[in-house]
Amino acid sequence: MVTEPVGQVPAPQLARTLKPRHVTMISIGGIIGAGLFVGSSAAIAAVGPAAVVSYALAGLLVLVVMRMLGEMAVAHPHVGSFTEFPRLALGNWAGFIAGWLYWYFWVVVVAIEAIAGANIVASWIPLPAWQIGLALMVVLTGANLLSTRSYGEFEFWFSSIKVAAIIAFIVVAAAYAFGLPPGTDATWGNLVDHGGFAPRGWWAVAAGTTSVIFALVGAEIVTVAAAEAEDSAELVAKLTTTLVARIVVFYVGAVGLIVAVMPWVQVQPGQSPFTAALTVIGIPGAAILMQMVVLVAVLSCLNSGIYVASRVLFTLAGRNDAPQWLVGLSSWGVPARAIIFCTLFGFVGVGVSAVSPGGVFAFLVNASGAIILFVYLLIAGSQMVLRRRAQAEGRPLTLKLWFFPWTAYAAVVAMMGVLAAMAFTPDLASQLHASLLSLAVVLAAYGLVDRLRRKGIRAQTGADLRET
Repeated sequence: MVTEPVGQVPAPQLARTLKPRHVTMISIGGIIGAGLFVGSSAAIAAVGPAAVVSYALAGLLVLVVMRMLGEMAVAHPHVGSFTEFPRLALGNWAGFIAGWLYWYFWVVVVAIEAIAGANIVASWIPLPAWQIGLALMVVLTGANLLSTRSYGEFEFWFSSIKVAAIIAFIVVAAAYAFGLPPGTDATWGNLVDHGGFAPRGWWAVAAGTTSVIFALVGAEIVTVAAAEAEDSAELVAKLTTTLVARIVVFYVGAVGLIVAVMPWVQVQPGQSPFTAALTVIGIPGAAILMQMVVLVAVLSCLNSGIYVASRVLFTLAGRNDAPQWLVGLSSWGVPARAIIFCTLFGFVGVGVSAVSPGGVFAFLVNASGAIILFVYLLIAGSQMVLRRRAQAEGRPLTLKLWFFPWTAYAAVVAMMGVLAAMAFTPDLASQLHASLLSLAVVLAAYGLVDRLRRKGIRAQTGADLRET
C-alpha cells in the first residue's frame, strides 16, 4: 500500500475553466515548437532523407507513452497531474522524483525559450536581448497569473498559428514536389539522388532517433491541463492517442517534404530548413515569415512551460513534497505563488544571459538533457503496475495500451537504448551526465525529506502515547 505523507494538507481544487478547444491546442502547443521549425535541420544534416524514419520511430515511442498516460488518466481521473501516477503505483518516492524532475525540466525550458525568443526579437528592434527576454517573461507571467482561461486563450491562438503554418507548408511543398506549378518538374528524386535515402547508414537513423525524440516531448501536458477542463476523462482519452498521432504525421510529413523539395546536403544545422525549402520553392519573404512562426512557437512553449511547471509544483505542495505555502490559490483561482516561484528561474536565466549569452544557453540545454526520459521510464513502470493491479482486482478498463505488456516492455527497452546511445554520442554525453547529476540530487533530497518525515512520525507517536 502507498502511505500518505505526514502532515499533508489537502490542496484546494483548481477551477475547471478550460474548454475542449483550449486543451486540444495546449496539447499541440506542447509538442510543436522550435524543435521542429529549427531543430529538424540538425537531424536532416546528420541522417539525410532517412531522418523521416528517425522522426517516425521517435513519434511511435511518444505515442506509446501517451497511450499509457491515457489509460491511467481515464482509470484514475482523481489523480490530477500525471506525475502522481508513479506515486499511486510505486510509492511516495516515485511521485516525489517524477514531480521534481518534471518541474525542473520545464523551468529550464522556460529559461531556454525566453532567451531564444529574446534573440529573435532582438534581430528586429535595437534593444538588448536580455531586456526583451524580461519583457516576454513579464507578459506571459501576467497572462498565467490573470486566469487559467487567459493562459488557455494565449495558447489556443499560439498553437492555431503553428498548425496553420505547418498545414500551409505541407500544401505548398507537396505541390512543388509533385511539379504542379507550371514550368517545374517533380522533385522526389532528392530523396535518393544525393547518396541514397540513408546516405550515412541505418545506424545514423537509429542515432538520429536519440536526438529527435526530445523535439517530440510535451504532449503529456494534456493530462495536466485536463485537470482544469470540462469532461477531462473524455478529453484525455481522445487527445492522448488520436491527436498525438496527427502531430507525428505533421512532423514526418513536413520533414519528408523538406528533403523532397531540396537536396538534404543543402540543409544547414541551426538554420530553419523550412525557410530554406520555401526559398527554393520561391516564396517571397520566406525568411521573415518563418522567423515569425518560430517566435510564435517559442512563445507558445514558454507559455506552456510556465503553466505546467506551476501546476506540477502546486501538486507537489499538496502532497507535502514542496513548501505548503505554494498550495494557495489567488482570487482568480490560479496557483499564483507557484507561478511566481517557477518564473523566478526564467527571470534569473534571462538576467544572467546578459553577462554570458552563449554560455547560459548551452548550460540550460545540457541541464534539461535526458530528464524527460527518466520521467517517461517512471510512467512506463507505473502503467505496468497499475494495469496488473486492475487485472487482479477485476476492474475493467475503457482505454487500454495496445498489446500489453509487450508494447510496454518495448518502450522501456527503447528508452534505455536512447540513454545508452546518448552515453556513446559525444555531443549528447554531457547532457546525459548533467541529467544523471540532477537525478542524484533529487534522490538525495527525497532521502532527506523521508528521514525528516519518519522523525515526525516517531515524534507524533511519542506525543500521542504521552497524552494517553
